[in-house]
Amino acid sequence: MASISVDQDHFMCSVCLDLLKDPVTLHCGHTYCMRCITDCWDQDDQTGIYSCPQCRQTFSPRPVLGKNVVVAEMVEKLKKTRLSGVCYAGAGDVECDVCTGRKHKAIKSCLTCLKSYCQTHLERHEEFLSGNSHKIVTVTRKLKEMICPQHQKLLEVFCRTDQQCVCLMCLMDEHKNHDTVSAAAQRTHEEKHLKETQRKFQEKIHQREKDVQELRDAVECHKRCAQTTVEDCEMMLTEVMSLIERRRSEVTQLIRDQETAAVSPAEGLLERLKQEIDDLRRRDAELDKISHTDDHITFLQSFQSLSAPPESPDDISVTFLISFDAVRESVRQLRDKLQDFCTQPMRKISVTHTNTVPRIRDDFLQYSHQLTLDLNTLNKNLCLSEGNRTITNTFLQKCQYPNHPDRFDDACQVLCKESVCGRCYWEIERTGVNNVFISVSYKSIRRKGPGDECWFGYNDQSWSLICSDSSYSFRHNKIKTKLPVKLRSDRLGVYVDERAGILSFYSISDTMTLIHSISTTFTQPLYPGFTVCHNSSVKLCDL
Repeated sequence: MASISVDQDHFMCSVCLDLLKDPVTLHCGHTYCMRCITDCWDQDDQTGIYSCPQCRQTFSPRPVLGKNVVVAEMVEKLKKTRLSGVCYAGAGDVECDVCTGRKHKAIKSCLTCLKSYCQTHLERHEEFLSGNSHKIVTVTRKLKEMICPQHQKLLEVFCRTDQQCVCLMCLMDEHKNHDTVSAAAQRTHEEKHLKETQRKFQEKIHQREKDVQELRDAVECHKRCAQTTVEDCEMMLTEVMSLIERRRSEVTQLIRDQETAAVSPAEGLLERLKQEIDDLRRRDAELDKISHTDDHITFLQSFQSLSAPPESPDDISVTFLISFDAVRESVRQLRDKLQDFCTQPMRKISVTHTNTVPRIRDDFLQYSHQLTLDLNTLNKNLCLSEGNRTITNTFLQKCQYPNHPDRFDDACQVLCKESVCGRCYWEIERTGVNNVFISVSYKSIRRKGPGDECWFGYNDQSWSLICSDSSYSFRHNKIKTKLPVKLRSDRLGVYVDERAGILSFYSISDTMTLIHSISTTFTQPLYPGFTVCHNSSVKLCDL
C-alpha cells in the first residue's frame, strides 16, 4: 500500500500552536488539545455558551469531549518521523527546490541546474545524471545572482574593463574585445589584496579602540572634575545657607550644564566609534568567511562591497576639558560678599555657562511651537487638508488661489505665519517617494519668477534639510552637504535657538537621533517653511 506524506502543520493545535496532545474533535470538525479546549470553555462557563475558537460555531450545553484515537495515533507516528532525522528548512536555511509541501533543508546547490537539493533529492539528482557531470557546490541562496540576467547563462568570466562578472555569451556581445579573465583567475588576483585589506581593518579597529579608551578616560576625568567642583561649591554655600539657599541649586545646575555641554559631544562620538568598530568587525568577519568559499562569483561580488572602508569621523579629539575655576571663584565671592550675592557674582557664573541644546525629547517639547501655515504664501501646486495641517503636491491639478504678492509663484513651497522667537521646536511627518525640504527662512526671501533664488536652501536667506526615501542632505546658499545618516524615519524634529544661532534636525522614532546641526548667526526673524515635491506630502504634528 502506498504511504501518504502528511505535513505536520495539519496536526498543530491552533490554540497552543504545538502538536496535538490528547486530541479531541468538536462537532464542527476542528480538533484541539483536550487541555486547550477545556481551558477555553472553562472561561465560558458563566454564559453557558461554548464556541469553536476557529469557526466560532456555538454549542449548548457544553459538549462531552472524547479523545480522537485515530488522530492521536497519527500524531504519535508524526513524532517518530520527526525524531528519525528529517530536517525541515527553518529560518535562515536554504529550502530544497524540489520538495513539495513543507520544504526540507537544502545541503547542496547545482550550478548547472540552478537548483538546491536536500539529501534525498540530491541522491535522485545524482542517479538521474547517470555519469553526466554537473557542478555541485556548497548550498547557496545566491543562485539567481550567479546567472546572467540577459542570457540566462552561468557567470563564469570577469570583465576587468567594466568590473563585473559576465557569461560566455556576453563575451561575444557587449563585452567583445574587453579585458576579460576567468572568475577563478580574478579571484586569485583579488585574494592578493584580501590580507592587506584585513590588515588595514584590524589596524583601524585597534586605533579606534584606543581612541574609545582615551575618550572614555577623558569623559570620566571630566565627570570627576565636575563632581569635585559641585561638592566644593556646595560646601562653601552651606556656610551661608540661610541667605543663599535659593541660589545653591542654580549654581549646581550651571555646573551640570557645563559638564553636559562638554561630555555630550564625546558620548555621541563614542557611540559612532563603537558603531564603526562593529561595522569593521562585521566586514572583517565577512572577508574571512568569503576567503574560505569555493564559489568565485560569490567571492568577487562580496569582496567589492566589503573592501571599501566605512565612513568615519576624521578628527578624534579628547582635549575638551574646561576649567571650573571661574565658578569656584564666583562662589567664594558670594560667600565673602553676602550683600552683593544677587548681582555681580552670579553674573560672572552665568558668563561661564554656554548655551546647551536639550538632550531628550521631553526637554525639547517644553519649547514646542504650534505652527500655522500662511495661505498667502502657498504655491498653487500645493493643496492643504486635515485642517490645513497637511501639505500635498498636486502637480497636474493647480489650485485656484488668488494672486498675492507673498505667494511663491514657481517654487512648490509655503511659509508659516509665526516667526521663531528664542528657542522653538516642532515636528513633521513626511510621506511619498520624492523630496521634501524642511526649512527655516527670512521673510525677505524672493517669491516671484523662475530661478533657484526662490527655493529654500538656494540663497543666503534660508537653510534646508532635504529628505528622500534613501538619503538626507543639507543646503544653504546653494552649497549642498550630503549627510551620512543610515537611520531612516518619516517623523522629523526641528530645534532652533535663534539667539544662540543653533539649528538642528532630528530623526524621531523610539529615540531622537541627530541628523544635522549648524551654528551660525541669524540676523533676521526666522520663519519655518516647507518645500514639497510631486507625490509627496508633509504633515505638521500636534505636540
